[in-house]
Amino acid sequence: MKKKIAALTIENDLLVDLTFHNVPASLLSEFARKIVSPYYRGNLNAAMQDLLSKALKEEDFVLSRVTHVRNFAEV
Repeated sequence: MKKKIAALTIENDLLVDLTFHNVPASLLSEFARKIVSPYYRGNLNAAMQDLLSKALKEEDFVLSRVTHVRNFAEV
């Protein structure tokens, strides 16, 4: 596992094509209409990158809070 993490940190600029399966067209259409068009000037790629980045930051924040609360409760 450590080798894979090291490889990923070295290849920060590696671009990967991404395919989604079984995503309703209505969901993608609504995302494009409500988010991509007004905030990203129609750039779906930038919107998806931002969405993924924000989701990861939020996950890190939540995990740090859970760990903090768990450590506080143990004291």
